Amino acid sequence: MDASSPVPVPARQVRGACPHDCPDTCALITTVQDGVALRVQGNPEHAATAGVLCNKVSHYPERTYHPERLLQPMRRVGPKGSGRFERVAWDTALADIAARLKAIAARDPQAILPYSYCGTMGLVQGESMAGRFFHQLGASLLDRTICASAGAEALTYTLGGKVGMKVEFFAEAKLILVWGSNSIASNLHFWRLAQEAKRNGARLVCIDPRRSETAEKCHEHVQLLPGTDAALALALMHELIANDWLDHEYIASHTVGFEALRERAQRWSPERTAAVCGVPAQQIRDLARAYGTTQPAAIRLNYGMQRVRGGGNAVRAVACLPALTGAWRHRAGGVLLSSGGFYPADRAALQRPDLLAGRTPRTINMVQIGDALLHAGSAQFGPRIDAVVVYNSNPVAVAPESGRVVRGFAREDLFTVVIEQFRTDTADYADYLLPATTQLEHWDIHASYGHTDVLLNRPAIAPLGEARTNTQVFRDLAARMGFDDPLFRESDESLCRLAFGDQVDFDVLLQQGFASLRVPDAPFAEGRFPSPSGRCEFFSERLARQGLDGLPDHVPNHEVPGSSAHYPLAMISPPARNFLNSTFVNVQSLRDIEGEPILEMHASDAAARGIQDAQVVCVFNDRGEYVCKVRVSPRARPGVVNGLGIWWRKAGLAGTNVNQLTSQKLTDMGRAPVFYDCLVEVRPA
Repeated sequence: MDASSPVPVPARQVRGACPHDCPDTCALITTVQDGVALRVQGNPEHAATAGVLCNKVSHYPERTYHPERLLQPMRRVGPKGSGRFERVAWDTALADIAARLKAIAARDPQAILPYSYCGTMGLVQGESMAGRFFHQLGASLLDRTICASAGAEALTYTLGGKVGMKVEFFAEAKLILVWGSNSIASNLHFWRLAQEAKRNGARLVCIDPRRSETAEKCHEHVQLLPGTDAALALALMHELIANDWLDHEYIASHTVGFEALRERAQRWSPERTAAVCGVPAQQIRDLARAYGTTQPAAIRLNYGMQRVRGGGNAVRAVACLPALTGAWRHRAGGVLLSSGGFYPADRAALQRPDLLAGRTPRTINMVQIGDALLHAGSAQFGPRIDAVVVYNSNPVAVAPESGRVVRGFAREDLFTVVIEQFRTDTADYADYLLPATTQLEHWDIHASYGHTDVLLNRPAIAPLGEARTNTQVFRDLAARMGFDDPLFRESDESLCRLAFGDQVDFDVLLQQGFASLRVPDAPFAEGRFPSPSGRCEFFSERLARQGLDGLPDHVPNHEVPGSSAHYPLAMISPPARNFLNSTFVNVQSLRDIEGEPILEMHASDAAARGIQDAQVVCVFNDRGEYVCKVRVSPRARPGVVNGLGIWWRKAGLAGTNVNQLTSQKLTDMGRAPVFYDCLVEVRPA
């Protein structure tokens, strides 16, 4: 080698964590050379990840170095929604934003609304410095309910918190009910464990209105109508009780309200339930027998089944089942929807709600952002919203009834700041568009809702262009707003250390990238639920005190399948396999796999409407129209269509996506959205 030639810099590996809204929360290893991220892999030393990543996150460098990545601050120069911007300096953007927010806050700080969710699941780049900033300001609070709050409240009223069996022990189960989950697409590492159980003789049953990729790989598919899961769970209870497939000692020692639940379940015979759910009565009987006579039996719930009016009751009903049979006695028995309640995260220390100093700003439900932006001065929403700061979310694409969301964000008198990595649908409506870092460029720390490990994310590369972390943007704004408390200058690494305090050894996180929580293998084998009674609460006194039904029940949909002559089809909108909410839609390799927005439709429904496979159709109801291609497919059951999401609106055939059709109605508990409680009709476009 010539003596003057530069010495090659050896590649290094940086430990990190996947930031996306998925229960797997994978441990990452990023290979970096000369400051460039070459490859992202799963960390083989992390048991839950086992060196394997989904196809989406395997393409993370493609996303980070995307040619359309937003790398400079931008200011709007065209009409809202036109996507026309000019480049500005950070100082110019921050000074103007601070001045505008100051002026609004002087009138009423509640006229300012943060809008964010789980574009990152990180505790630091999520709601740490952002929470401090908006609490100090006294801005309106955001009720962050768009994904999981119905199920979360249901678990809290039943088990006492977002807790369940440990995911690794699904591999030892003899029966697994995969309920409301397309695990192959959205919970890959659980699916690996389910496959291991299957190889060891376990029976797998998928309960889902759609014949998903997961349903195809299970031994049996129970293809019920959307919104009828609670009825099915109650029918299983009916059969467990009638046939005495019960663990009487566990019920007596570790549950509350069995006699009342028995009376409720007796109303749900397999025949009655079959008519409600649209499945054969004998299939219900057989499923109950399998569940009642197989130990250990495990249930993997996911959030799809709680996105209907009765979603909370449905989760409550399913969460009661393991206590009836004593499945909790086994480490491979029980139910898992979320493990998030096991984590001792100190969110108050990160977000500092004490900065409100006794003020009680109004709360806006993020599900109803369309109405909130349009209904100024109403009794429901209060004073007009004059400014919205959007980060970690894309509400124009993901919020329901998006026609109203668009009209709200199109208000010329609404000052909108969007902190983003790309020009999303929401970014097109920004007055200022600020470039955000990706996971490869910042510190963060992560809990999980699918396993029980804490993960640390180190920055693998320097921020590209002029991108800044969310935390730095809010530090900069705080300084310009005159918030001079040192807590607004705390570093990201310091915030990572603060997140779990002495509950997690930070040195272990620095060394290996993850640390396991001390959770018993069979956490409820001897009861000791984190509920007020210490028991699984079939009957919730807390619900009863609110004037609500203390027992789980079937609560019919807002829009009951088969109830409308104008809109005879029920529509669900499960995620496309290669997207995650609205993330990855613009990654070309993944978009090429998905092809284009589609609606899955059963052959009988298509034939009745003269619709052919691959034809362009109009899906519509009173809320709007959505134009897409139809796929005549056995994945759809008769009477139900599947509008795969969530495509950006600008990628749609007519500039809309499936959320043009969904409603802003809420669930029975948790104030959550009802994306899968939606009636439509379909015609050739």
